[in-house]
Amino acid sequence: MITRIVAELGPWAWWVLGIVLLILEVLMPGVFLVWIGVAAIVTGALTMLFWGAAWWASQVQWIVFAMLSIAAVLVGRRVVLSSARKTDEPFLNQRARSLVGRTATLDQPITEGRGRIRLDDTVWSVQGPDLPVGTRVRVVASSGRDLTVEPV
Repeated sequence: MITRIVAELGPWAWWVLGIVLLILEVLMPGVFLVWIGVAAIVTGALTMLFWGAAWWASQVQWIVFAMLSIAAVLVGRRVVLSSARKTDEPFLNQRARSLVGRTATLDQPITEGRGRIRLDDTVWSVQGPDLPVGTRVRVVASSGRDLTVEPV
């Protein structure tokens, strides 16, 4: 049945496949099928261009489609990742990392390498050298919920 439909559609079969993949991308968003759909549409354009050529058999079309799909996915991935890196809030949802460089006063002494500071409205566990209460410290690193501090 599918072979008959493809034979009847001729070079338009690639366009139909591309549009179906783009519609599926809208229904199941994931930014993946769009690139394969673009590859199918480009393959359809090439098929329209080379339709009468003897060397443009269905096997060649599938190979071209596979290569274009791989290239489109790789290029699309690079485009999506490069646009995702640019932000005016790089530490959004990474609150502990956003505190690196800030200074605070110890609320509890650091004994045996552990203590507490208050930054804004939160009390944070800190690691660092043993220091008395009231010492000014600077946050130099974060790991999970713990901050690493050093005296200022």
